[in-house]
Amino acid sequence: MRRPGQPRQPDAGYATVEAALAIPSLVLFTVALAGILAGLATQIRCVDAARLGARAAARGEPAAAVQTAVARAAPGATVRITTEDGLIRVSVAAPVAGLPMLRAFTVHAEAYEADEATVGDEGGEGSENPDDAPGP
Repeated sequence: MRRPGQPRQPDAGYATVEAALAIPSLVLFTVALAGILAGLATQIRCVDAARLGARAAARGEPAAAVQTAVARAAPGATVRITTEDGLIRVSVAAPVAGLPMLRAFTVHAEAYEADEATVGDEGGEGSENPDDAPGP
C-alpha cells in the first residue's frame, strides 16, 4: 500500500498482467500436451489392433471375427483387411478421441502377416526335425 507523499511505484500492476498472460498460455500448453499423449495412446492401440487382426486373419479366422477382435482392441476404429499373394494386410484407422477438437486428427497403423493357409511344406529336407538328423 502506498503512503501519502510517497512517489508511485512504476511497476505496480505488472504482476497481474503477467499472470493474466501466462495462465492462458499454460492452459493451452497443457491441452496440447494432453492431445499429443492421447494421439500416442491411440496410435499404440491401432498398432496392437492391426497386429492382432493380422495374426487372427493369418490363422484363418473369419473376417467377422477379425473385425470383432480389432474393434475390441481399438474401439471406434475402422478396419480394412486385404489379401494379396499369400500376404494378409490389416489397416486400422482411428480418430484421436478425448476432446472434440482432436477428433479431426486420425492415426493409422498397418500389419502384414503371411497367410497360413498358403504356407505349406515345400516337400524338401527343410521339413525334417533337426534332432532326428544323423550326426557326423
